[in-house]
Amino acid sequence: MSDKSYEMIFCIINSGFSETVMDAAREAGARGGTVIRARGTAGKEAEEIFQITIHPDKEVLMILVPKEIKDAVLDAVYKSAGMSTAGQGIAFSMTVNRTVGLN
Repeated sequence: MSDKSYEMIFCIINSGFSETVMDAAREAGARGGTVIRARGTAGKEAEEIFQITIHPDKEVLMILVPKEIKDAVLDAVYKSAGMSTAGQGIAFSMTVNRTVGLN
């Protein structure tokens, strides 16, 4: 078990943008991530409210980072694939209470 504090960053982006996000995260100090293929459920209402076209095919990129670099990684991934980009991504973090298997 690790005594270091970690945060899990979740990035939900249009399909095909996970490498763009991961490159930005690495530049901010992240080491790696895991991609999960997903499908969004937002409908026409969300498209009208946000005035964007919503692509249903998504990727969820999970990046475990030390707590001290969380803000830098979040900022980097949002700049690379945020809502104002073709990636139309959102990102958020959650505190990780316990880890095993990390050096």
